[in-house]
Amino acid sequence: MRNRPRIAVVYMLAASLLLVGMDGLVKWLADDRGYHVTQIAFLRYFVCLFIALGLARMSPQGLGGLHTRRLPGHLWRSVCNLITMLTFYVSLQLIPLPNAVSIGLAAPIFMTMLSIPLLGEKVGPGRWVAVGAGFIGILLIMRPEGDVIEWGSVSALVSAVFWAFTLVSSRQLSSSESTHTILFYYALTVVIVLGIAMFWFWRTPPLEDALLFLAVGIAGTCGQFCLNQAFRYGEVSMLAPLDYTGLVWAMILGALIWGDWPTTYMLAGSGIVIACCLYILRSGKRA
Repeated sequence: MRNRPRIAVVYMLAASLLLVGMDGLVKWLADDRGYHVTQIAFLRYFVCLFIALGLARMSPQGLGGLHTRRLPGHLWRSVCNLITMLTFYVSLQLIPLPNAVSIGLAAPIFMTMLSIPLLGEKVGPGRWVAVGAGFIGILLIMRPEGDVIEWGSVSALVSAVFWAFTLVSSRQLSSSESTHTILFYYALTVVIVLGIAMFWFWRTPPLEDALLFLAVGIAGTCGQFCLNQAFRYGEVSMLAPLDYTGLVWAMILGALIWGDWPTTYMLAGSGIVIACCLYILRSGKRA
C-alpha cells in the first residue's frame, strides 16, 4: 500500500459520482418501474461478477490471483456491504434521492471513529471539527419535522453505519488484496445469497429495463473499483469526507428527474459540507 493522497482523492471523487449515478438508476427501477430491491441488487452484482473475472484474467496473475488467505475478511466485508446496499435501496424507494444520499453521508462520522481502533490512524482535532460541522450541515439538509418516524430515513441511517464498516474493511483488505479480488468475492457472495431469493422476487425485464440493469451493474462495479483504489492510496480519515460530493450529484439528479428541488436549508447545509471537505483536503495535504 502506498500513501499517494492526490491519486486517492481522484479515485474517491470518481467513485462518488459513479455510485450516485447508480443510485439514481436504482431509484428509477425500484420506484418508477416497480422492481424489487432484491432483484436489482442481484442483477447488479451478477454483472459485477463477470467484470471482476475479466479484470482478474487480464491481471499478471490471471485467475489464479483470485486465491486468497483472507476469506473471513472478504466475508465480513460482503455481509456489511450487502446490508448497506439493501437498506439503502429500500430508502431510495421511500424518500427522495437527495435525502437518502444526505443521510448516507453520515458514514464519515462512523468511519473516522472506526479508523482509530481498527486501522491505527491518527485524526487531528481539525478533522474532527470539520467532520462534526459536516454532520451539522447534513442535519440542516434533512431538517427533521414532526414526531412521525420516516422508515426510509431510518433505513438510510442503518445503511450509513454499515457503509462505514464496509469502507474501513476495504482499507484493511487493500493492504494485501487486489481490487478485482475484493470485487470478486463480494459479487460472488451477493449472487449466491440473493440468487436464492430470486425464486420469490424475479420478474423478467423487457429490453429497455434490461439495459438499465446493465447500466446499474457497470456504474456500480466501476464505482466500487474506484473506491477500493482510493483506499489503497489514501487514509480513511482523509477520504471519508469526500463522500459529501455525492450530495451535489444527488441534488442535480433529484431536481432534473423527480422534481425534488433543493430547499434553502438543503443549500445551506450543502455549503457547510463542501467547506468541510475542502478544509480536510487541505489538512490532509499538509499532513
